[in-house]
Amino acid sequence: MDLVHIRVVVPPVLTRSAVDLLTGDEQVLNLVIVSSAHVTGSDAIDCDVPRGAANGLLDDLRELGVDRTGSIAVDGVGLMFSRRAEQIEAGQPRALARVPLWATVEARIRAEGTYVPSFYLFLVIAGLIGAVGILTNSQILIVAAMVVGPEYSAITSIALGLDRHDRRPVREGTRALTAGFLLAIGVTLGFAALARGAGLQSKAFDLGLRPVSHLIDTPDFFSVVVAFLAGVVGIVSLTEGRGSALLGVFISVTTIPAASDIAVSLAFADWRQARGSLLQLLLNVAVLVVVGLFTLRLQRRLWRRATRFSALP
Repeated sequence: MDLVHIRVVVPPVLTRSAVDLLTGDEQVLNLVIVSSAHVTGSDAIDCDVPRGAANGLLDDLRELGVDRTGSIAVDGVGLMFSRRAEQIEAGQPRALARVPLWATVEARIRAEGTYVPSFYLFLVIAGLIGAVGILTNSQILIVAAMVVGPEYSAITSIALGLDRHDRRPVREGTRALTAGFLLAIGVTLGFAALARGAGLQSKAFDLGLRPVSHLIDTPDFFSVVVAFLAGVVGIVSLTEGRGSALLGVFISVTTIPAASDIAVSLAFADWRQARGSLLQLLLNVAVLVVVGLFTLRLQRRLWRRATRFSALP
């Protein structure tokens, strides 16, 4: 059974309300109360609860103000032997075992929305790998650049900020994407200019045979479809912890390759191709943000309805 361990630390004035809330839920297991030490002046309450019931319980605890006057810590339970837990599992629809723990999902997205120097370093490196892939017509290197690029973390952070009406992650994510892509394009432009000066580009590239570039700098209906589907899969992968599917999202969205192609096109004075790649970049980022926003909202709504439906007698 998929269980979640919850540890609540509250001032004594809220202890009785929190305990009443927890004891009133039949799915709460292993409730333990530790009275306050005079040093801290707080009480500690520990319990375990099935994942399917954790979201509602956490919401109720936050409505009591526990997170404002104390704290709530959440962790997974790897293994538990309990007859009571088996009885709860037997009476619960199997689908509820897969309910996303929204507090954990949002915490993960917020953590990824921290833009340390390595975020910009990975963007630059991804841009350079993409440029080599374009100059040599290597699709493998384009895929490698997509995998290295960290931009999806900023995109999901912006989507969550819009969903929660929180301007800070939207502002910070937009700033990080703008600065990061400009930096990646600038460094890659310098690299591409050096490659052109030294004549290191492939003969096919010089002859205008650029199938890789053509796929990148020609945004069309299919570009929107792929970005839309990738946005849906990306958010579902995050909420359900499916890392392999999330890796597929990195490989399918044309953001880093578009930034690389902008730089290479500018270095070779191909203004039409540069415009097309810029449009591709902006289109993909915008679609991913919008789709991420609405997928988050839709998932919450669907899971909420499923939980309510399962609770009906």
